[in-house]
Amino acid sequence: MSVVLVAARRTPIATAGRGLADLTVDALAAPVLAEAARLVAPAGVPVDDVVLGNCMGPGGDLARVAALRAGLGERVPGVTVDRQCGSGLDAVMQAASRVRAGDARLLLAGGAESASTAPHRLWPDGERYTRAPFAPPGFADPDMGPAADRLAALRGISRERQDAWAARSHARAVAAQRAGRFDGELVPVGDVDRDDRPRAGMTAAVLARFAPAFAETGSAAGRDTSGAGRTDAGGTVTGGNSCGFSDGAAAMAVTTGELARELGLPGLRVRSAAVAAGDPALPGLGAAPAARIALVRAGLGARDLGFVEITEAFAAQLLAVSDELGLDERTISADGGAIALGHPWGASGAVLLVRLAARMLSADDDRPGLAACSIGGGQGIAMIVERMG
Repeated sequence: MSVVLVAARRTPIATAGRGLADLTVDALAAPVLAEAARLVAPAGVPVDDVVLGNCMGPGGDLARVAALRAGLGERVPGVTVDRQCGSGLDAVMQAASRVRAGDARLLLAGGAESASTAPHRLWPDGERYTRAPFAPPGFADPDMGPAADRLAALRGISRERQDAWAARSHARAVAAQRAGRFDGELVPVGDVDRDDRPRAGMTAAVLARFAPAFAETGSAAGRDTSGAGRTDAGGTVTGGNSCGFSDGAAAMAVTTGELARELGLPGLRVRSAAVAAGDPALPGLGAAPAARIALVRAGLGARDLGFVEITEAFAAQLLAVSDELGLDERTISADGGAIALGHPWGASGAVLLVRLAARMLSADDDRPGLAACSIGGGQGIAMIVERMG
């Protein structure tokens, strides 16, 4: 059975502490769920479930809380997924699997994250809990920033190349924003109706002034004793060629090809998907093996792709994944990525699919697209989609 993604929408992405700072994570998710539900309502088919990704919220079942808040009704259930930065994409993958199996006909899926309202926690010894462990004692457990620095050094990805990519991300996001290319995918939240992070002046020359962000540091979680998270004083990852902590949400309807055609909505058919895992010390590479498996399952090569969205958590890791897969960089994040737009962790994988939908459905190009995330702990997730015929 074919599975189709329709009604893909996202909130504006706001830097933590700015325009969306007062909203809890369920309040961020509710508007996009409500809009996706509104768009598919003419079919008269009930929503079977809501599947949402989240990393840092208050716990509990965010999806159920957000579904109620969105006005979907008491009879619509919800389940919350945590695969860290791949959570939003995994939520859509799980929804797609259920539709393909015949266990559901219409689900809403995506992700949400509020870095601004994420609760502070403590370990029992009183130490600040900044994140859950990515791996148990005895394994490398670096934070993503120091790990990106190490990956850049191992793969020979220069500071200049990282800064050039970051400048490209900002320039393309600014151009897309000015041209209105984001407008159709955005659901305003209160008076916030645009992404706040893209900067026209963020050129390579400006980015070259940023100091290394992770030099001579280990894991900020304070629990990595392997040394794998450390970099030397000549680190190349900076605040400029990295993403920002952000608030945002994204969601879409996941349904059968038959129902999508009845609705008359443009959509993307899920062609294949995969998860993979590797060395926890090099989490930035995780998207590569997942994408490779997804490509094999789809019967495609990397050069068959016309559209690629990979989470730009750090320019270093995106470039390492691109090099590993042999991607045509012209296809990647053509309207900018997370370096310019921001990285709302649990939502970012779903944001990739919203961006693919906007790009692919407006283009005179029927080549398939890839969405992929590298994930803390050495995991990766990928999905290949194509325009519904």
